[in-house]
Amino acid sequence: MGPTKETKGNMATNTTGAGNPSSARAKVRSDAPGEPLWHAIPPDEALALLGCTQAGLDSADARRRLDTHGRNVIAKGRRETPLELFWRQLNNPLIFVLLGAGVLAVAMGKLLDGMVVLGVVFLNAVIGFVQEFRAGKAIEALAAMVPENTTVIRDGQRATINAAELVPGDLVALASGDKVPADLRITAVRNLQVNEASLTGESVPVEKALQPLSPETVLADRRNMCYGGTLVTYGTATAVVVGTGADTELGRISALLKESAELETPLTRSIGKVAKALTGGIVLVAAVLVGVALLRGYQLADAILASITLAVAAIPEGLPAIFTIALAIGVQRMAARRAIIRKLPAVETLGSTTVICSDKTGTLTRNEMTVQALATPSGSFEVTGVGYEPRGELRQNGETTPVGAEVRALLEAGVLCNDAALVSEDGSYKLTGDPTEGALLVAGEKLGVPIKSTRSGNPRVDSIPFESERQFMATLNRDGAGISTLYLKGAPEVVLARCELSGQARETVLAKVERFASGGMRVLAFACKKFPTAPVVLDEKEHPEGMVFLGLQAMIDPPRPEAVAAIRRCHEAGITVKMITGDHKLTAQAIGRELGISTGQPAITGARLSETSDEDLADVARDNNIFARVAPEHKLRLVRALQARGNVVAMTGDGVNDAPALKQSDIGVAMGITGTAVSKEAADIVLTDDNFASIAAAVEEGRRVYDNLIKSLAFVLPTNLGEAFIILVAVAAFPLMANGAPLMPIEPVQILWINLVATVALALPLAFEAMEPKIMSRPPRRLDEPVLGPFVVARTVIVSLLMTVGALALFWYEWTVAQAAGGDPEAALKEAQTMTVTTVVLFQIFYLLNCRSLKDSVLKIGLFSNNTVYLGIGALLLLQLGFVYLPFMNMLFGSAPLPIEAWLKAALAGAVILPVISLEKWWRARAAAT
Repeated sequence: MGPTKETKGNMATNTTGAGNPSSARAKVRSDAPGEPLWHAIPPDEALALLGCTQAGLDSADARRRLDTHGRNVIAKGRRETPLELFWRQLNNPLIFVLLGAGVLAVAMGKLLDGMVVLGVVFLNAVIGFVQEFRAGKAIEALAAMVPENTTVIRDGQRATINAAELVPGDLVALASGDKVPADLRITAVRNLQVNEASLTGESVPVEKALQPLSPETVLADRRNMCYGGTLVTYGTATAVVVGTGADTELGRISALLKESAELETPLTRSIGKVAKALTGGIVLVAAVLVGVALLRGYQLADAILASITLAVAAIPEGLPAIFTIALAIGVQRMAARRAIIRKLPAVETLGSTTVICSDKTGTLTRNEMTVQALATPSGSFEVTGVGYEPRGELRQNGETTPVGAEVRALLEAGVLCNDAALVSEDGSYKLTGDPTEGALLVAGEKLGVPIKSTRSGNPRVDSIPFESERQFMATLNRDGAGISTLYLKGAPEVVLARCELSGQARETVLAKVERFASGGMRVLAFACKKFPTAPVVLDEKEHPEGMVFLGLQAMIDPPRPEAVAAIRRCHEAGITVKMITGDHKLTAQAIGRELGISTGQPAITGARLSETSDEDLADVARDNNIFARVAPEHKLRLVRALQARGNVVAMTGDGVNDAPALKQSDIGVAMGITGTAVSKEAADIVLTDDNFASIAAAVEEGRRVYDNLIKSLAFVLPTNLGEAFIILVAVAAFPLMANGAPLMPIEPVQILWINLVATVALALPLAFEAMEPKIMSRPPRRLDEPVLGPFVVARTVIVSLLMTVGALALFWYEWTVAQAAGGDPEAALKEAQTMTVTTVVLFQIFYLLNCRSLKDSVLKIGLFSNNTVYLGIGALLLLQLGFVYLPFMNMLFGSAPLPIEAWLKAALAGAVILPVISLEKWWRARAAAT
């Protein structure tokens, strides 16, 4: 070939076609009946349907269309008002009982008791309000993806307008760096590449073309379309607007986000059931208690006050604060493991996850295209090392081999016929340019063909840039001896057609291409031709021939090594991992095999999912682990199908297309580095390192949080039930005092001291307990598993009965001794009630030691493995001393000073729980072993 001067050429264009402006009502929903399939029709037909020409719309027509179609904006969803959010904190049956009790107490003249109860309700509501005061902003983030300004052709002239003023039929001029402002059908194109990763999951920029495509072409393969919110990375184009606002793909995703349900977590569902049952039981028992009190001679006011006291005793007022703080502690731990929690309940939900649906690019893979295989005329080779790392070696037949002349020539071609650049940072590389070309540069660096010296020793004289119509790139380089070499890089069939190869050799090369491609790798072929006399320039219209075939380079975005280990851990924990990606089927299958996700079945494509009914989809989602070329609605349907089978689904993603599924899932996980604002706002968790291994770590922390919450529940409930038993026994069996008033072992305000101060101070240290042994070796808990299982119920009854007996025995002893001594009855009652409170508090301290592990003894887990327990005990003892001895506390809570021997008696009564619970643990362990 004798290259001559390069001619620039013109962009492929279509200038024909005009039509009725009223026909410009076509929408982006190409699968809707009666609407044009924009990707399947020629550009001139698209222009005709939209009633426009290459001269653009006139301004008057554009204004009319704007009135018809509306502004090119994504409508914002309605946000929850602060008042609605605050009301949601109160909308709980247990809260209603407390509110009723507080109002009744105030109405009966018990102002202090009533105000304290109402104050507790208000405080809990404020805590919940502050926790949740962040309404979802996903749809607002979608709106932010539409650029402010764009370049259009109107009245035959280029103009810059606000993107919100775009209408169907407008001609938009696109250039490198532009954000696509609406959904467009390309009408003229030159070397256009668009990064669509946020919308489709495609890991490399997409080369755009002009020609019509098959009507069945899925969104990710529509090379003649550009979609709003994506980014132009290279080249230029002119395109006609076919959809704006709600009629764009972004608009569709916005609609899907509105359809996605905000789901309760498994724990909140269980707690909700407990709350309803507890509310019904409290109301019933309180009503019965009023009747029993009246039968025993109580005044009506005293009978009602006794039932109020019972309600205050039975409701675990401190539990919301305990759960909130315990979850917040879990948030801090997860942040240290690179998982940022946006919504507190997500901490616990992770622990019950049964299925993780993960995106591929950047989460399971490195998002760094890597050359993994080479083929030259004399053989095939493996390249070790992953991602943009300078370390690696060449292997053949499993053994390290030196880089020979053929391999070096192939690598040099990859470095020279290349427009990308690498910058070395901290022992690794940062890419500028196309990821595919970056992989070629890294391969050269790894195998001894350094970029800088290779390029400086062979400076480029001329080039023909890659275009999708040609499917190749060519460069002309001149070495120090003055010899020029033409390098060709491109699709294997295109490069081979220009090489001097025998039929057999050609078949051998094509077989290698097929083998690489079946492994999900992208394959590029290379060839060269030397010219003793340097040609002046290249001619892009003349196709080079008679070239020497150099070989093939095959690349893929490799799996993260830590992701392989993390998936293995998930499988051991009974969690199924599924890969749902917009990437190609073969690539998804290859990565799935390497990660250990594949079940051996072919990947299910989005096209097949579209043909599958909702009933059958549940089986497809259950039986297959790899889904490729999926659209946003497919991801959403898959999540719903898995949830319909009773799964707790975690969904990961980084693109706009992932947002509806992230919101619908039980736990949405967005990528912090590559994730779009839309995906982050729709998610519950954001990973700061975009690494699947961080999800596995977060699941482990979630299980730890759940275990510790159950420990807190097992610690708190016996106190409430024991207090309720104390009130019941007193009303049913204790005599009335001489003045006719009921003899109550404890007052409502003293109960609140126990529930809100003592219980919270002791329960919070349980949130710091270490993980239970083999926490990731047990299966996820069942979705229908009650939070109050048989074990928690049995433990609650045993402990509450012991506490009731000890507290009532010491109260009765102190009361009768004071009565016998003839002291002031009111002072004697205060001292006896203080004895009751102190006994319950010391009982809680001893019981706390048993709750540090629900199965093992405190000696086995280590007395000092959680020193915050002793900080909590110390803090409570100081507070209890103030309760007993400080005058202002005596006045506020009706308490009285106690002698030292009273403390000893209370401690002895509380210590009884230690051997009893130790025996219960031993019995349960023995029963489990048999």
